[in-house]
Amino acid sequence: MSLSSVFNIAGTGMSAQTTRLNTISSNIANAETVSSSVDKTYRARHPVFATMFTDQQAQQAGSSTSLFADQDNSGRGVQVTAVVEDQSSLMPRYEPNHPAADKDGYVYYPNVNVVEEMADMISASRAFQTNTEMMNTAKQMMTKVLTLGQ
Repeated sequence: MSLSSVFNIAGTGMSAQTTRLNTISSNIANAETVSSSVDKTYRARHPVFATMFTDQQAQQAGSSTSLFADQDNSGRGVQVTAVVEDQSSLMPRYEPNHPAADKDGYVYYPNVNVVEEMADMISASRAFQTNTEMMNTAKQMMTKVLTLGQ
């Protein structure tokens, strides 16, 4: 793995965490929206991440006799494979005076736990910050390599 691939890997991590922050924002924004039916109520959404691995066939075809050909099978980043809806139960509340109440007097609130979403937001923010620091460190290392010959 070359030093320049650090930027691509960190970039995919930053992109994935941005998607995570966007879904968290959507969940928090819709935490108090109500509906008169279960089908129309907002459900919390969560991104699903997957590791992107190096292409093993291209790697083996290029240097199959090298001693180090099998050692570089690390990931080359992360990708968001899907954004799925949380299937946990919604929160019905008996509010017969609410304008969106159904015939039985119930309104349905989303299955969004704001405390969990805030903790996820902090985690996503820190992961984004870590990827940024990794890029800065790689940049500093490349700058040091350029000054070695002086």
